[in-house]
Amino acid sequence: MSTPPSPSLPLVGRVAIVTGVSRRQGIGYAVARRLAGLGASLLVQHHRAHDLDQPWGGDDLDAVTSGLRDELVGVARLVDVAADLADPQAAEDVVARGVEAYGHVDVLVCNHARSGGDGDLMAIDATTLDGHWQVNARSTLLLTKSFAEQHDGRAGGRVVWMTSGQQLGPMRGEVAYAASKAALAGLVPTVADELVERGIVLNAVNPGPVNTGYLDLDTADRSEETLAKVLASFPLGRFGEPDDPARLIAWLATDESRWVVGQVLNTEGGFRRW
Repeated sequence: MSTPPSPSLPLVGRVAIVTGVSRRQGIGYAVARRLAGLGASLLVQHHRAHDLDQPWGGDDLDAVTSGLRDELVGVARLVDVAADLADPQAAEDVVARGVEAYGHVDVLVCNHARSGGDGDLMAIDATTLDGHWQVNARSTLLLTKSFAEQHDGRAGGRVVWMTSGQQLGPMRGEVAYAASKAALAGLVPTVADELVERGIVLNAVNPGPVNTGYLDLDTADRSEETLAKVLASFPLGRFGEPDDPARLIAWLATDESRWVVGQVLNTEGGFRRW
């Protein structure tokens, strides 16, 4: 694992943990593919039980891991782990599994998120708020803490969090989700300042509206008129695709991003919120 990075394969010899990699239509899968293509070895986390509760359902995990293995370069490897990040111990266990498999982890991408079970202000309760906090915010902080504890200061330490653009406009009906993601966006400068002294660069990415399969569903609350209205908000004439944010996240994982620290970066294709 000591091979120096090359311009064409800048992550050769490095290891990346990517969470929320359970569906081939998901952002996590697109990120993992990009990192593998840059030479990284991978540990990917998934929690299929969450997907099975969603309208889009679960994917074939064997197909997910097989697709990622096809992208690996040279001697790079793939390890996958099932973990429910609502469990307070799960974050530490995921990082420990990466250290056990590879000896050291260089990159952490916290892509996971809880979907569903949300509502507007008058519909939420303490249980709803706590559930989104546990998965979206608390586990991200605990993953980052465990990652920083094992990091030995070598070059290439990178952490990427995911936000949702809640600071750019309203997210009606998603109060618990927006609150948990807003907590992360607000913490980026503080945690980045602490991590940079350890040789770790932290940034966050807001991917904007990305079609991870949910826009393909035939649901009563998603009429053609509603979709056309949202689509018209994209000057490029299409919704985001998983590989769109994955390109930025992969760049942030390389040495090319070394001077970008503590930022929340929006990659929304010019999405108009007005």
